Amino acid sequence: MTNTEEQQAPTGTRVMYRAALARDAADQAEVFYHAVMQGAATHYTLDERRAWANALPREGSAWGVRQALYTTLVATCDGRCVGFLELDLVAGRVVTLYVWPSLAGRGIGTTLLVHAERLLLEQGLGRVEIEASSMLYERLMRRGWENHGEEWVERSGERLLRYKLSKRLNAVET
Repeated sequence: MTNTEEQQAPTGTRVMYRAALARDAADQAEVFYHAVMQGAATHYTLDERRAWANALPREGSAWGVRQALYTTLVATCDGRCVGFLELDLVAGRVVTLYVWPSLAGRGIGTTLLVHAERLLLEQGLGRVEIEASSMLYERLMRRGWENHGEEWVERSGERLLRYKLSKRLNAVET
């Protein structure tokens, strides 16, 4: 498969990237839920995934409010959000990064991160941070992120492992 094909959905439609719109909020809720419940199945137990998925409402209105709190970038296919990233521009931190499970591994999350890094560079920041799940950890480490240790968070009585990571940002010279 070529790089171009890897970034296309099964229908052959290109994945497009842009700032989130209010109409994306309901799709964001579904992407989050399915990414946790299905996408994280090999890294977390069912109870852990249920606790994680219940940490944020499965309602578009809640995700619409989050769009006001964070700079939100979305990946769309056929006009529907299939992945998203929430970015705290002031803190230089990726708050969330989720991709529809059947599209994971096609570069969607990586492309969202590239766009987020560009935004941070434009704000004059030289570093980005993230608290990454076990499923995201290895992918980010392969891409040059630095591990600052494990962290356990509690969600509905379940302890979930995540990793504190950072990456130095470099402007691309032309």
